Amino acid sequence: MIGLGRMGGAMVQRLLQGGHRVITYDPNAQAVAQAQSFGAMAATSLEDLVSQLQAPKAVWIMVPAGQPTQDTVDELASLLSAGDTVLDGGNAYYKESISRGKRLAGMGIHFLDVGTSGGVWGLANGYCLMVGGDEAAYRRLEPIFQTLAPAHDRGYSRVGASGAGHFVKMIHNGVEYGLMQSYAEGFEIMQAKEEFGFDLAGIAETWRHGSVVSSWLLDLAAAALKEDPHLDSLQAFVEDSGEGRWTVQESVDLGVPAPVITLSLQNRFRSRQDQPFGSRLLAALRQQFGGHSVRKPGP
Repeated sequence: MIGLGRMGGAMVQRLLQGGHRVITYDPNAQAVAQAQSFGAMAATSLEDLVSQLQAPKAVWIMVPAGQPTQDTVDELASLLSAGDTVLDGGNAYYKESISRGKRLAGMGIHFLDVGTSGGVWGLANGYCLMVGGDEAAYRRLEPIFQTLAPAHDRGYSRVGASGAGHFVKMIHNGVEYGLMQSYAEGFEIMQAKEEFGFDLAGIAETWRHGSVVSSWLLDLAAAALKEDPHLDSLQAFVEDSGEGRWTVQESVDLGVPAPVITLSLQNRFRSRQDQPFGSRLLAALRQQFGGHSVRKPGP
């Protein structure tokens, strides 16, 4: 198994707690040392990791999408044998997962794309797992999914053929964009209503119980607002890791309208701009046609 970053460490711990034998490799020696401190065995390379596994072998990879994933799968393809399985728990693009599945299938190696949600809370709460790929391989490795999931009978499923797991996770993250944007807008409106002096952390806590808008994301919003009521410690700069873009592109390709997810993605783009040109042009146009006042840059 390969675990990178905080999620990887939490997954290693959860698997070990479930009684599984875990061997870890990471180019970052500190990450391997951390996994060892949890009780995992260590490998010095992918080749060393594969050599320590018993057939049929299963290697879970969790690396950045794109070339890092491709390079890892390519190396494993040269090390594994027919009947072995590669599980990709990262946020890979589903079309690339389809291609990887086909290539490995031609070598007799199974490939399961495992859309994984849960973040750093997975150790305590379990992970939501959306699995694509061969059903027989999925059934053989189901005890792993049951250990990682919130419970043995929920929070995980095989959603379809190769690529389906990462497709469902892609849509999952697109929905997440829309939910997060809605919470952000609602709390911003309340924050702007200064005459009421709203306690936003208190309101978030109230909404958490018995409300139709209660959710885990709201729980996290309440925690963030309790820690920093005005969010003064943060910049209004929001990254995106790719899944939202892919979701929007898929909606275009399929002709399925997705205005909320699309606008949520666009708002993330806007959050990264300082004095965006488009907004400055809007101000210039109002001045040109109506003589409206404009604000000049500060010193």
